[in-house]
Amino acid sequence: MILFIKLLLAHLLGDFIWQPNSWVTHKEARKHKSIYLYLHIFLHGILAAVLVGEIQFIPYAILIAVTHGIIDLTKLNFQKNKTKRIWFIADQMAHTLVLVGVVLLYKGETIQFLWFDNQFWILITAVLFITKPTSIFIKTIISIWHPESENSNQDNSLAKAGNYIGILERLFVFCFILTGHFEAIGFLLAAKSIFRFGDLKEARDRKLTEYVMIGTLMSFGTAIVTGLIVQALLLQLL
Repeated sequence: MILFIKLLLAHLLGDFIWQPNSWVTHKEARKHKSIYLYLHIFLHGILAAVLVGEIQFIPYAILIAVTHGIIDLTKLNFQKNKTKRIWFIADQMAHTLVLVGVVLLYKGETIQFLWFDNQFWILITAVLFITKPTSIFIKTIISIWHPESENSNQDNSLAKAGNYIGILERLFVFCFILTGHFEAIGFLLAAKSIFRFGDLKEARDRKLTEYVMIGTLMSFGTAIVTGLIVQALLLQLL
């Protein structure tokens, strides 16, 4: 595990801390012709070798550097302005998988699937349930109300921001339930209320306030119930 932590630290240093924005801009413009791409690749290999600090790891550090360059070149050649976010996520996931593979290869270990036990399946099912499925469920339930005012077409909110906020708040509540920090749920609800206070205060009638409260309470309630059910199921497995 400590080997993976060291390699992850090397990756974070090389990809974020010690990579200036000017390097990123130059790489995106020049792609494989950018000198900074090769400096970036070299930096990753050096960081991996230095942080691990074992001579026999040098070939694996070279492997990390080479695969890092291949992944970055793939992203640079295929990403568009509209797909940068997707390629960024895919890029980071690919780098992480390479690090995991190098750790397993260096340690001479094989991937054990035994940790995919009953607890894992319960947790992953619950987490997936409180993301998009719950968003669709809540949206469908409250769709019978239409709180939009006459100026609703002038809404300046970010695209799908409400949906992402709901998913994040449910994940937070779920984690708070499983870790026994029920007081944090009240803090989260209070924080959201403060940020929404301006919108609700300026609403022309009570419709928007009631609409937001119903959605929020349903979101928090679903996460709380899901967390309590999962907690009970996990206790039964002990």
